[in-house]
Amino acid sequence: MTNLKTNIIGLSRDQIKSVLIDADLIKLNENFRVKQIWHWLYFHGVTNIDDMTSISIDLREDLKTVFTLKRPELDKEQCSTDGTIKWLIKLEDGNLVETVYIPEDSRGTLCVSSQVGCTLNCKFCHTGTQKLVKNLSTEEIVSQLMIARDQLKDWPANENRKISNIVFMGMGEPLYNYDAVKKSVEIFSDQEGIKLSTKRITLSTSGIVPQILEWGKEVDTVLAISLHATNDELRNEIVPINKKYPLKELIKACRDYPRSRNSRRITFEYVMLKGVNDSLEDAQALVDLIEGIPAKINLIPFNPWPDSPYECSSNNQIKKFGDFINDAGYSSPVRKTRGQDIMAACGQLKSDSIKIRKSISRLQV
Repeated sequence: MTNLKTNIIGLSRDQIKSVLIDADLIKLNENFRVKQIWHWLYFHGVTNIDDMTSISIDLREDLKTVFTLKRPELDKEQCSTDGTIKWLIKLEDGNLVETVYIPEDSRGTLCVSSQVGCTLNCKFCHTGTQKLVKNLSTEEIVSQLMIARDQLKDWPANENRKISNIVFMGMGEPLYNYDAVKKSVEIFSDQEGIKLSTKRITLSTSGIVPQILEWGKEVDTVLAISLHATNDELRNEIVPINKKYPLKELIKACRDYPRSRNSRRITFEYVMLKGVNDSLEDAQALVDLIEGIPAKINLIPFNPWPDSPYECSSNNQIKKFGDFINDAGYSSPVRKTRGQDIMAACGQLKSDSIKIRKSISRLQV
């Protein structure tokens, strides 16, 4: 029987320890070895167990009998004229996923994906035109950061890091992959490895109400809500999940969100669609809808994609809309469009992966 090795990327500390104990490589109370491995993996970003030089040669050889340390394959890198970089990553099973790095003067943000494809079919989003292929594993989510840091030469994970923020705003609805996303956040924020503060990690959801409340109780990240409309009729059309979790339920979840009760602002994302949701009447309705919730409003100019059904609001109309929101007491920055020339801007991500019918996939095993 073939001895299948476990890829160490994406494992929790307890899982690493369990594998080592089962292989009789450490004793029950030897947490120091786990700490050493974790530090090499997530602080130094090593790509080979042999590079864990503070561990004895004999133990490194033993580790290679139970663990692999393998990134997915980098299929393509595209660089925008504005410095944005998009990586197309080929997973072990052949599926493709995209992740985007957005450099700014004060920070660098990595936009990671949680699924291949999406089930939500938001009408303004290119990803929504791709049917859901699969949920990503913790290993596949964490590997996006590992590959990005490899490419940017951003190891070790110290204070001068290029990637200082992570946003779950790539392909997929992260709350429909709750456990893997939660575990990824725990790895990203571990202070003996990657060391990102949870205040620098943002989870963006289209409004999966039960999981919003669960997330707020269990995970201390920034919450962003993809709102985009102020009434159920319009939101049903452009964000169809609203039919299951209408605005009344979504806004109540935001009011009940544990972090908001501690004055942690919720970010409401609002894509600006010409003649659809960008009037001053819409701005007033938005202010009325979120009244009393500690919040800011991110205004997102619509980023076109092939055969997209909408146009972006004019700069003048976006300014009027934003000024109205600001005058009502809410910060309303306009998100600068980045990476549009390489289809890396908000709402433009999509891969060529398709879901294989089970009858076919069984034949390929």
